[in-house]
Amino acid sequence: MAVASHPMPVAGLKDLRHESRMIATPWSRMVRGIGLGQYPMAYDPDLAAQIRRTFELLSRRVSPANTYTHFSRLLADLILKVEDPAGAGEAEVGPALGPILDVIRSEENLYYRLMAGCILMDAFAKLGLDRGFLVNQELDFPAEILAVADEIQPDRIQDENSGRHGDYERLSAYSAVFLALGQLGLKDRLVSGPRNYVSEALDLLEGIPGPFFRGRGGSMLLSVICLLGYDALIFDGERDYMREVLDYLDRADEIDNPPSFPSPMTPAFSKVYPLLTMLNAIAMSGREEYLTHGKDRLAEARELMAGISPVERTHMGLYYLVALHNLGRLEEQVPDLDAFVEGVVGQWKDIDPGANFFLNGIAYPYMISTAMVTGRTDLLDDEFVDRLVDSYPDLERTELDRANRPYPLSYVLNMLGEINASHRLFEPRARYGGLSAMEWVAGRLSEDGRDEGNRLYMLDHALVGFALRLRGAGTEETELFHDFRFRLAPR
Repeated sequence: MAVASHPMPVAGLKDLRHESRMIATPWSRMVRGIGLGQYPMAYDPDLAAQIRRTFELLSRRVSPANTYTHFSRLLADLILKVEDPAGAGEAEVGPALGPILDVIRSEENLYYRLMAGCILMDAFAKLGLDRGFLVNQELDFPAEILAVADEIQPDRIQDENSGRHGDYERLSAYSAVFLALGQLGLKDRLVSGPRNYVSEALDLLEGIPGPFFRGRGGSMLLSVICLLGYDALIFDGERDYMREVLDYLDRADEIDNPPSFPSPMTPAFSKVYPLLTMLNAIAMSGREEYLTHGKDRLAEARELMAGISPVERTHMGLYYLVALHNLGRLEEQVPDLDAFVEGVVGQWKDIDPGANFFLNGIAYPYMISTAMVTGRTDLLDDEFVDRLVDSYPDLERTELDRANRPYPLSYVLNMLGEINASHRLFEPRARYGGLSAMEWVAGRLSEDGRDEGNRLYMLDHALVGFALRLRGAGTEETELFHDFRFRLAPR
């Protein structure tokens, strides 16, 4: 496959940085906005131009009235200016920061406001910018964003699971803001003041009624708390929150509150997804005994993986392999890794990426990610990429697919960028009458992204994440991630 001159970011699972092992999947990055900018690379003016060009295309349909996209464009532009070796570096921050903060504060959706603030703080940490811009005598931005979490009410997410989330969104907000404060070196604030925010967040778990959402959301909260070094609050008090979540997952049939998905899914999918995320949380905790709490969790994962459909396996394969790697159990559970990866990625020939936005539309990015992290990008040829890049007109079939088109596009931009093939989205193509795929999709957005709603911010995340990657190939992880150890896996 034709790629840019940059080397692949990893040659296999052993090369993954700690952030990529904890936040391995594009779902967390595109939907929740955490872990953006993984796999840093050298600044490339052509890629910087791609990012700016995409925001310019978006601006033709989406005005600054769409606060989140406006914020994302301002932040991406600042990031690119700081990273540009020919630019003024940190001197760019002062003039740009005020307008960025104003836009964040004007965002009416509380969760979006918090998410934008966390992305800004994470970017500061990853770029090595002076946190004094955000914490000084006149401003305490981290405290401002932490306070937003208190205002997030239950069951405000408007999607196919409306009314089933409970405190899922607020719990996810705490995961993001805890991580952002940890990145800035301010984690002590979470436990040293009049409130113990970590304990409060853990207590939100029982306010999430669906086992799927409690497991998926809870696993990231538990992982972040372990990363911060506050895992005693999970395990060593009056309650054991890890055990409680696992026990709740075991009651899924009894509780009978399964999630809805945009596409029909097997019953096993709604069980294996939260289980695999919890396996990664166990890896973060370093406490091996939870792999056999209640039952053999690895045997359960094997059985459920065998019970999902082939296209579902393209989604879950990445979660499975990374969790096993972090647990130090990959060779034991998947003795023939090449065969497993070839089986997952080889499904592309039977999957039409334009058949629907969700199950098929994001299957290809998951296959790309699985191939990339295992060092098997040889499985991705030009026919694979062409079929994916040319698929977007097929999502005109239904109003649901059309409105959700930025969902798969964000994943594709993210993953093609990580294998140095993002240029394929920006080249003129016959399928689009001489336009590029990005031009064609951007030109068909609704006014101000009203129809697309929260799907549009996923594309914003892909662009900001891409901009953050250009901070330099040799850039070290932040201290928070660098100092962490996966105790169950060999170094």
